Amino acid sequence: MVSSIFAELRAGLVTGTAEETRAVAARLAAALPPGSTLALHGDLGAGKTTFVQGLAAGLGINEQVTSPTFNIFTLHRGAGRTLIHVDAYRLESGAQLEDLMIDDFLTPPWWLAVEWPEKIPAWLPADALHIDLTHTPDRRHRLVLR
Repeated sequence: MVSSIFAELRAGLVTGTAEETRAVAARLAAALPPGSTLALHGDLGAGKTTFVQGLAAGLGINEQVTSPTFNIFTLHRGAGRTLIHVDAYRLESGAQLEDLMIDDFLTPPWWLAVEWPEKIPAWLPADALHIDLTHTPDRRHRLVLR
């Protein structure tokens, strides 16, 4: 029986390299329907941006993905798809995000990945998938779908 990426993430996956983290995210991207929002929780260096890099690759988007900390959000397009990558670290509320008019970019097919979602909880859709990225004692990364 083939295990679903959702079941594996609910049980918790541990990755030892950035490439392994990207591969997990790419597998998830292939299973996510358009219009999905991912809320990526984790401390600095936990692998959130690395995860988004894999998500983009899994969606067929071949542009370079870096953290949009100073821009707040970045649009990545490719293969007829749009990935909106939000870094809410510097925000104090979802109202600040609304001022950026991100909703104008949510034209199908789109996927939304939000780093630091705890800064804007009221802005996130109720059906957002929440993923916790943490460090293990042996310096690997643990990914868990809530």
